[in-house]
Amino acid sequence: MNNEITYAEALNQALKEEMTRDKKVVVLGEDVGRIGGNFAITKDLYNMFGKERVKDTPISEDAIVGVSLGAALTGLRPVPEIMFSSFLGCAMEEIWNQVSKIRYMSGGQAKAPLVIRTINVLGRSTAAQHSERPEAWFMHMPGIKVVIPATPYDAKGLLKSAIRDDDPVLFFEHALLYYKFKEEIPDDEYLVPIGKAAIKKEGSAVTIVTYSIMLHTVLEAAQKLAKEGIDVEVIDLRSLVPLDKETILSSVKKTGKLLVVSDDYVTCGVGAEIVSLVSENIFESLDVSPVRIAFPDVPVPFSPTLEQFLMPKEENIIQAVHNILRK
Repeated sequence: MNNEITYAEALNQALKEEMTRDKKVVVLGEDVGRIGGNFAITKDLYNMFGKERVKDTPISEDAIVGVSLGAALTGLRPVPEIMFSSFLGCAMEEIWNQVSKIRYMSGGQAKAPLVIRTINVLGRSTAAQHSERPEAWFMHMPGIKVVIPATPYDAKGLLKSAIRDDDPVLFFEHALLYYKFKEEIPDDEYLVPIGKAAIKKEGSAVTIVTYSIMLHTVLEAAQKLAKEGIDVEVIDLRSLVPLDKETILSSVKKTGKLLVVSDDYVTCGVGAEIVSLVSENIFESLDVSPVRIAFPDVPVPFSPTLEQFLMPKEENIIQAVHNILRK
């Protein structure tokens, strides 16, 4: 049997199932308890599992992560929530110097099995200080895994895998995905492996690599391109660390063309790493130079009109594919 649920409901189900399965799983963060979280991801957890396992915290991101690391070192499996990914900077000391390094610095004697859930919110007119997409920062941080699902199925399966992982995981969600659509997922338990991309659409004209909210924009563009007889291949990364290099390289070897679409900043962003990977490893397979579409290197404006103007859109993707094929 399958049931249709939203991205938010998928995350909520994953938390309930993992907390039921393993009493060492605990949840903490701002407003995650009695009110069920700012986006209802932790809905009902407080009533189901009690105040000892679902903790409301002060507004202090560094304390949330620091306490979670301590709990992980004592044998618990904490799932702290940082309400907006923009605020990860407040906890950078704990993440950069402690969480990501503890296994290495202890020679493997200590482990930090915690999952830091956080939310990207670009596209909701939340202005510069609440709209960052810092996932690329953590690709440059050895010792921590980075997961960024785009669908309800993957959100549930990847969160369950992350909670069971013995290494720290940064789990990026997107507020616009929470209630965007529903997807059928199995009633039976399943896991999605961390570090494995998904080919969402097979094709031979151009390889388009993307992730998170941009997957849906890319798929809409791909449908329109198909009506023109242009058959693109779409890869959803799902995980940024470990990066599924094999799937990316195999696809580009087939098509000879690469377009990377993301909503993070263009300079030193995820797209830059993908282009570098392909250029360094299979340069001879490329028919034309790789192309990136991303957010310009400017702070996110509060104005909805300006914000939408700067975000990657279907027409940008379609035009980029046309340009690639003309070269």
